[in-house]
Amino acid sequence: MDLSIIIVNYKTYELTFNVINSILDSKCSFSYDVFVVDNHSADGSLEKLKDSFKYEERIKFIESDINGGFAYGNNLAIKKSEADYILLLNSDTLLEENTLEKSLKYIKNHENIGALGVQINLADGTLDKACKRSFPNPTNSLVRLFHIPVKNSKLNNYNLNDLDNNGIYEIDCLTGAYMLIDKNALLDVGLLDETFFMYGEDIDLCYRIKKGGYKIVYYGKSKITHFKGSSSKKQKSKLIYEFYRAMYIFYRKNLSKDYFFLINILVYIGIGILLILKLFINIFKRK
Repeated sequence: MDLSIIIVNYKTYELTFNVINSILDSKCSFSYDVFVVDNHSADGSLEKLKDSFKYEERIKFIESDINGGFAYGNNLAIKKSEADYILLLNSDTLLEENTLEKSLKYIKNHENIGALGVQINLADGTLDKACKRSFPNPTNSLVRLFHIPVKNSKLNNYNLNDLDNNGIYEIDCLTGAYMLIDKNALLDVGLLDETFFMYGEDIDLCYRIKKGGYKIVYYGKSKITHFKGSSSKKQKSKLIYEFYRAMYIFYRKNLSKDYFFLINILVYIGIGILLILKLFINIFKRK
């Protein structure tokens, strides 16, 4: 098997249905299967998906007894996959017809690529900046989170806005919305860290892949659409909490040892303050 595509479903029947159809409509000259992991939706979406694709042998369903999060759900399928490459694909995405073909061909034909991502556009056509970025550090995170107007690219380099959206180049970090991974590299550096619930696991995995000596490549010649929620809408408090919790986990795990302990304390305090502010602002947003 060349490729296993993994989609985690949690109460997103329509979105998951649409992304699976975009996979089936893709032009592919390689063998693939699709793992749909249901993270204990308990809303009937798994049953509807099984019924919708009951004649499609390439689609395999995994039903989890718990909602263990994004990393947990993906790991369930990774352990069952027998493919050479793994694609982590969000349920709220749509593929273009040639996205799978072109991106898999590129990673196969170039040595030492641990993970590859494509150009990801939001529903309004603008770029999802998370698809090409640097690893976070205290400086670029401070600049980004507080919108400090710094022109120095070395200080303001979290989102790689100066790089051509249609280009091909090595970067630090991709997004888990579309992450094509060499299975051998993944087994070498380890599966997704299940300490992260639904944010941060993609950054952590890219960090370990690069630390393991593999390349992370942004391949802007292929595209997908990512249907993220509007920033003006009210979010569930748990999602906000998990976002900032992921920041804390990633920093403590991967970066804290490189900085003086007073810097670490300031970082942790800053994350806590941002969490409180975000929860407060969220109270006044529309549903």
